[in-house]
Amino acid sequence: MKLDTRDYEAKMKKSVAAYADNLSTIRAGRANPDVLKKINVDYYGSPTPIASIAEIKVADARTIVITAWDKSAIKGIEKAILTSDLGINPQSDGTAIRLNFPPTTEEVRRDLSKKVSKLGEDAKVAIRNIRRDANDKVKADKKNSVMTEDEAKASDKAVQDLTDKYIKEIDAVTAAKTKEIMEI
Repeated sequence: MKLDTRDYEAKMKKSVAAYADNLSTIRAGRANPDVLKKINVDYYGSPTPIASIAEIKVADARTIVITAWDKSAIKGIEKAILTSDLGINPQSDGTAIRLNFPPTTEEVRRDLSKKVSKLGEDAKVAIRNIRRDANDKVKADKKNSVMTEDEAKASDKAVQDLTDKYIKEIDAVTAAKTKEIMEI
């Protein structure tokens, strides 16, 4: 009986989705509300995502406006942004917070591109680990006579085809993000 690759394909899809989601938090010189995803505010004693306690709007290509539903949360949001690795100083008028994203320098864009490439390699390693798990299962099934030699070869080929497909997806996501970062 040939290996059922659906579970392994689902795991690979999740790895690519997690990688793409991780890339969305990297700022590319443009105002992108996704950069605030990983920032939590201490709101009444519990860490809360900014999007849960405020409206986040992109005012223009370089500005994000955060309007808290509870005005007492403004100071906490400001503090959370300052202590994060975002590198932006929030400007508050008491009712809203403005984040102005300066244009990135060539050096910063290159560093961000390197970071994206490294994250891409990490995502590829995750895909290859899933492939290794599938191949180990095929070997075990073949050893236990659950699978014939031909079925094992067909299973190995199916797993390799899946791996190639998802590695190409990671390369495409990486190339798109690198292009976005390198645009001025």
